[in-house]
Amino acid sequence: MNRMSNPTRGYYAEDACDIGEFAALVLQDIDPSDVPHAAETPNNVPVYDIPALSAHLEEAAQRRILMTEWANVLRKGAGVFVLGHAYTDTSAIDAATAIFDQIIAREKTANGGGADHFAAAGSNDRIWNSLQKLCEADPETFLRYHANPAVDAACEAWLGPHYQMTAQVNLVHPGGAAQQAHRDYHLGFQTAEVSAQFPAHVHDLSPLMTLQGGIAHGDTPLEGGPTKLLPFSQLYRPGYAAWRREDFRAFFEDHHVQVPLQKGDALFFNPALFHAAGANCSADIHRMVNLLQVSSAFGRAMETVNRLKMCKLVFDPLKQLVSTGELGGAELDATIAATAEGYSFPTNLDSDPPANGLAPQTQAALLKESVLDSISAEAFHHALDAQEARKQA
Repeated sequence: MNRMSNPTRGYYAEDACDIGEFAALVLQDIDPSDVPHAAETPNNVPVYDIPALSAHLEEAAQRRILMTEWANVLRKGAGVFVLGHAYTDTSAIDAATAIFDQIIAREKTANGGGADHFAAAGSNDRIWNSLQKLCEADPETFLRYHANPAVDAACEAWLGPHYQMTAQVNLVHPGGAAQQAHRDYHLGFQTAEVSAQFPAHVHDLSPLMTLQGGIAHGDTPLEGGPTKLLPFSQLYRPGYAAWRREDFRAFFEDHHVQVPLQKGDALFFNPALFHAAGANCSADIHRMVNLLQVSSAFGRAMETVNRLKMCKLVFDPLKQLVSTGELGGAELDATIAATAEGYSFPTNLDSDPPANGLAPQTQAALLKESVLDSISAEAFHHALDAQEARKQA
């Protein structure tokens, strides 16, 4: 039994990941009996003809049967599916595309545009928080765009009701390079060092808290660079530790698949699936996808806590206790964990972009850094307020 298979191993380490175990999970084929409602399964990706399934989405019992199938695909099957013609009427997509083009032009003029987490700056155009920005620009178009029962059912299938929708537009121009293979939010947005601090069962939990999706705003044939996918790769439990390794990324490049999309199609996948945006090798396709990042309603605390106020109150006493040696090391970390916000998200990625990694600095990190640097309370309050202001949409 190798180290990765040992059920008593409570944490995952990058150097202990086993490419052989990974390959054994990934190199399999869909059982058609697992996806009875799929119209086809090109390259092991189930594709559903949504107009043909409209009656299933309208009747409660049939809708649950379909959602159960989608949830099983995401968790135990290929890990990805396509809703073909999710938008039978694409007029709302066209209206949203025109608005997104205006936003991109305006933001590029103002600040040069947004960067990508997993692609080189300049290879694409990005709109952070396209959900709110579309609503602010044209509330009626926003309503028509999101009045989609198939998309709603896909989100509820994985997350249950009361999910929280967020979205980000990614526009890749002809010649735009591919992303690197990766996993996604939550643990996929942490550095390898941070990810390794979370116990193995949290690696299992992370993908259950989020659904990744994308709505195609134009036809995307293979030369346009549709998302590169590795079906079944979400089944490899240590994948959040493994995806940065060169042998795993090489395996991904050798075995990934791509599915052409038409305007109005929607793609959904488990965030633990190894994936990457493809290279746009076309001469004239400007590939726009509105990326949906949908979160479980359960990813929130029970009480509202004013941690900004608490950080300001404890700063001077904490600095004093550290300076006298009464607090330090593990005790200092425990105190900060009880006081400050230790997670970077949610935030406004326009004004609070990732710094030195995949996520912005946390409130807890700022508090600890300021205490150890023994800066003045006034300077700390200013830095804390500035950090809070950057997070506001």
